[in-house]
Amino acid sequence: MPRWAELAQGSIPKSAFIVAYEAQRAESGTLPKLYWKPVPLAAIAKPLRRAVVVAEDSRFYEHSGLDLEAMEQAWRYNLRRHTLAFGGSTLSQQLAKNLFLTPSRNPLRKWHELWLTLIMEQQLSKQRILELYLNVVEFGPGLYGVEAASRHYWGVAASQLTLHQAIELAATLPGPKIHNPTTRTRFFLHKVSKIRRHMRV
Repeated sequence: MPRWAELAQGSIPKSAFIVAYEAQRAESGTLPKLYWKPVPLAAIAKPLRRAVVVAEDSRFYEHSGLDLEAMEQAWRYNLRRHTLAFGGSTLSQQLAKNLFLTPSRNPLRKWHELWLTLIMEQQLSKQRILELYLNVVEFGPGLYGVEAASRHYWGVAASQLTLHQAIELAATLPGPKIHNPTTRTRFFLHKVSKIRRHMRV
């Protein structure tokens, strides 16, 4: 069981995904070096905070960890496609998965994720959840957290990101290995435009 009191304040812990990446890199010897530099929420540009919420979980401040409407839409999509792919994950769910679980997509892991998410929403503030998320989510091969991503893609601290840079960084989620400011895929550019429209900029 996570130590919620410790997680609610203090330093940003390494996520299970980061630990797994380090193990994979040590074994393979070919993966890029881990770049992770956690920073407090105050050191993350406000446009980036907003852009990530708009891109990944527009009802973040309204729900209690689970977005039932988004989950229903994902369920209907999966039913039409006859797939078992998941979808509709909130920032809180993504954080629970990153911090405590593995990339596995089996149903049991998903139920564990939901359970952890509901507890986390009771134990942590929305601001703390967002702070943790922005510091552990992956933004590219070996890149974890917004500070590492900002310095890698633009050579600036996360606090110095422009609005356009913030939107592009948000658009890398959730497929940063393929869709990012370097590859500039069609999907990536479409998502950039979509985020700009939703932010009305």
